[in-house]
Amino acid sequence: MAQRKMLLEYADNPEARSLEGWKRLGGYAQVESILKTRTPDSIMEEVKSSGLRGRGGAGFPCGLKWSFLDRKSDKPRYLVCNGDESEPGTFKDRHIMERLPHQLIEGMIVSSFAIGSKHSYIYVRGEYMYILRILEKAIDEAYAAGYLGKNIFGSGWDFDLSVHPGAGAYICGEETALLEGLEGRRGNPRIKPPFPAVSGLYGCPTIVNNVETIAAVPYIIAMGGDAYAGIGVKPSTGTKLISASGHIRKPGVYEIELGKVSCEEFLHSEDYCGGPSNGRPFKAVIAGGSSVPVLPLDLFVKTAAGVPRMMSYESLAEGGFVSGTSLGSGGLFVMDDSTCMVRNLWNLARFYRHESCGQCSPCREGTAWMEKLLERLEAGEGKLTDIDLLVEISKKIEGNTICPLGDAAAWPVASHIRHFRHEFEHHVRFPEKIRDPKHNVAAPIPRPS
Repeated sequence: MAQRKMLLEYADNPEARSLEGWKRLGGYAQVESILKTRTPDSIMEEVKSSGLRGRGGAGFPCGLKWSFLDRKSDKPRYLVCNGDESEPGTFKDRHIMERLPHQLIEGMIVSSFAIGSKHSYIYVRGEYMYILRILEKAIDEAYAAGYLGKNIFGSGWDFDLSVHPGAGAYICGEETALLEGLEGRRGNPRIKPPFPAVSGLYGCPTIVNNVETIAAVPYIIAMGGDAYAGIGVKPSTGTKLISASGHIRKPGVYEIELGKVSCEEFLHSEDYCGGPSNGRPFKAVIAGGSSVPVLPLDLFVKTAAGVPRMMSYESLAEGGFVSGTSLGSGGLFVMDDSTCMVRNLWNLARFYRHESCGQCSPCREGTAWMEKLLERLEAGEGKLTDIDLLVEISKKIEGNTICPLGDAAAWPVASHIRHFRHEFEHHVRFPEKIRDPKHNVAAPIPRPS
């Protein structure tokens, strides 16, 4: 099935970079009428009926999240766009912000009107400074054209939009840590409750949504929530952007209709990844960014019961984290049989140890411990007991931290060992082979029958 392009329809069109070009392509066409003829509640109902789920990783229904906003509070309300995108393997939000900045701004206008925000923010990760400049230029254009500012189109609604750079911390992808950073403090996650919808930015009711989620809202309002819900396979409605990388011929950002493309097709079709980059067979796939469980190829393309998997939240989750995974943020890594899974996991563990804020003891101590054990195994100096110890440490971290970073560090460890334990044992039993610097591209380690 060829790509169904909605969000990416004009991604390769240079006209989409400027406000006038975006308008010529149909952008901003409904903003004035929405502000003058629609009520915030009607927009919220359209988003609810669309079934749009948050595209940042958790997949929580967007309209339901908006409905949690404390409407009884007399404090200002805020919409914060999470453009931190720090999940390894995920780069689809960058694609939108870089190539379609006005698409995001249009989404911010409509979404902010729906929740009653008069000042909203786009939080951009520290490494995306060039994108911050792109967004600032686009926002200046929107102010000059009257889409932002005071009494927009005579609607009586004032709206300001600001861009805020992060400091390059993975933890600020977590919504409460992001809010801490936006307020000028160190990005440490907050204990919940209260949730941001009740007490978020500056202690005010706040909604935090990811770039892709907000960019989809104008399309939902244009076609109607029910029509959008007809795209995909309920409850995975609409389209989803996938950042594909690794040992594939065609790395890039792809837009899929959820539930209509099989995992097998996504890996091998010329419309998507295009198969292996070097002719070697695929070995494993991480489907939703580095924090979700890895799956061997056979379990990625089919469930444990032999049913072909589709690219959707529900299909990939079938089997739980024993034989399934999560679509997450859509950051898809593909590894061929030259990949050493121990080295791969060690690399991930180093990242999570480095990015832990240190606030929670299980995460602070556990990530450091797991990194040391994996370094020892990868150096050919490990013991068989280290393998079970890694699993035990991951269990002690999972579910015992303020934010999901602990889970993000634990799930890859548990799944790598669950599905590729023979490789970890090989590192212990044949240390002389492991110490060969070329062992990761040597003949594949055979899986026991």
